[in-house]
Amino acid sequence: MSANRRFRNVTRIGPVQVATSYDGRGREKHTAACTAPRCGFSTDYDSRAAAELAANTHRCPVR
Repeated sequence: MSANRRFRNVTRIGPVQVATSYDGRGREKHTAACTAPRCGFSTDYDSRAAAELAANTHRCPVR
């Protein structure tokens, strides 16, 4: 998968950013990614609500 995506509708919930983009097959995907150093949390979801829920419940192990 290409790392060069165009993200839109980017919001921040704590240290996690939630954004919307299209995958390689043209489907809309929603990504939640933690911006804390050495965390590594990043997942794709089919719905925006699921990505925002993951951002709200994410507990970063790096403190």
